[in-house]
Amino acid sequence: MKYMLIMRSTDETFEASVDVDFSEIIDAMGRFNDEMVTAGVLVAAEGLEDASLGVVVDYSSQPPVVTDGPYGETKELFGGFWILDVASQEEAVEWAKRAPLSGPGMKAEIRRVPSIDEFPQDNEWVKKERAWRESTGQL
Repeated sequence: MKYMLIMRSTDETFEASVDVDFSEIIDAMGRFNDEMVTAGVLVAAEGLEDASLGVVVDYSSQPPVVTDGPYGETKELFGGFWILDVASQEEAVEWAKRAPLSGPGMKAEIRRVPSIDEFPQDNEWVKKERAWRESTGQL
């Protein structure tokens, strides 16, 4: 089963990490990622650029409204993710507990990624996606 570990943080998290050497963060993440690669559970991992450089597309009106960052007061930000292929949610939790994430407001959310096999196989769009995944070696 695949699980996504989503790194979440707050403005308070960023304030607390201002004085931390970025190379220390990269080294800690690199060691953690290497552990998961060695264990054979890491499928994908990415960090995200600073939220102030992103945009938000709000669909509550037509046409959708696009707003540039920064966002003013931030409750939580999605900062990056790992996708793991593990046997259970409990195993995903154990990996998340080992992640080099610390500080006020820092959290990891864990969500299962459903397999394409869990969707109606007679659906036209599921068939097209399955064909695409097969053609790109994902299945």
